[in-house]
Amino acid sequence: MNRRLFFEGQALHFVLLILLLGLLWLAALAEPVSQGSLWGVTTPVWLWVAVWSAVAHQVYVWFCWRAELHGRLFTRLFGRRAFFVYAVPFALIGLLRFAAVFFLAASNSGTLPLPPSALKILAAVLLPPFIYTAWSTARHFPIARALGADHFYEECRGAPLVMEGIFKYSPNAMYLYGFLILWSAALWRGSTAALAAAAFNHVYIWVHYYCTELPDMGRIYGRGSKTKKV
Repeated sequence: MNRRLFFEGQALHFVLLILLLGLLWLAALAEPVSQGSLWGVTTPVWLWVAVWSAVAHQVYVWFCWRAELHGRLFTRLFGRRAFFVYAVPFALIGLLRFAAVFFLAASNSGTLPLPPSALKILAAVLLPPFIYTAWSTARHFPIARALGADHFYEECRGAPLVMEGIFKYSPNAMYLYGFLILWSAALWRGSTAALAAAAFNHVYIWVHYYCTELPDMGRIYGRGSKTKKV
């Protein structure tokens, strides 16, 4: 396996992650961020579960995509089950990543110093683009392709860009609008901590895009490719 290709973009990924974690740590020092608990678990614990599950998710994707793309590691180890072996942990960690922000919002509810009615209106405003993105993805996108099947199967690499639904207007809709559900959950609950976690998740997914996915798309589809599946 070519180490240079395996680690391409990851120095920047590491630097940006450290910066984001530092900013989040400073935000966590504010009193509203530490208030509350859920099921006996304090808000700071839920906050770091939300953060580290996001980090684990994106580091896992980087390792699996690069190991398969440049070394066929999963195919050599698991044969025809390679993609399934990758996809199951991807889905489970991704589910934890999103669920943790919802739990955090419940734990830290009512800590934003704004009228609850105004916060709920803002939360509702953010839902339509998320719902349209979810519908467009379910309607027009093969789930395997959304999970990165083009890193595993050469036959997936000839598929055209998806240009239906919301993807007609924004080829990066999954990253641009998909994470609005986390902002909506934080605003609906009026949670300062969940708002910080939503911001971290939304910024960090773009770190993944520019440091991991975009270089991979250049390798798979050619250097002119800037979007593929999100």
